[in-house]
Amino acid sequence: MSGLRKRSLAIAGHRTSVSLEEPFWEALKEIAAAEKRPVASLVMEVDSGRGELNLSSALRLRVLAHYRGRADTARLTPVD
Repeated sequence: MSGLRKRSLAIAGHRTSVSLEEPFWEALKEIAAAEKRPVASLVMEVDSGRGELNLSSALRLRVLAHYRGRADTARLTPVD
């Protein structure tokens, strides 16, 4: 697994930095593109609903949920 990569973002009017492995940054970009919005918007959504969880962990869980949902959809879609 790749090492951590720190990025600075503006969330809700304040600057913060988030450390994630590069594959998670790439996945967040893919998810944001699929939802036709900037990565910062996706991060802000995750931030607003994360509760006590740290932001890096919440982002990893968001990526996991996205790809699990895709896997579930693929599994339930009949193949002709």
